[in-house]
Amino acid sequence: MKATLDTYNQSPRKVRLVTDLVKGKKLPQALAALSFLPKRASEPVAKLLQSAAANAAQQGEKPEELVVKSITVEGAGMLKRYMPRAFGRASLIRRRRSRVHVELASAPAKAK
Repeated sequence: MKATLDTYNQSPRKVRLVTDLVKGKKLPQALAALSFLPKRASEPVAKLLQSAAANAAQQGEKPEELVVKSITVEGAGMLKRYMPRAFGRASLIRRRRSRVHVELASAPAKAK
């Protein structure tokens, strides 16, 4: 199942540090890792994973058997403002935003 976080007010570079931690992990292990991670983006990413798990539960999948198949972070535009500086100049402040896409898949069956 898929879920998307459209506009999150943090730079994509910082959010990728969090999402790289959970790629390829099973859903319970990914949520446990995010709960102990002291990064600001860990809470919204955890909520996004729970949303994707709820979407999967609506389709009849078992959330504890899901794996984070792919999770991508891209830029979602930026808010531009100007800050006054010395000698009548102005400098640009670029407030970056992120868009996060996650896709969960069923874990492959283990061969015996």
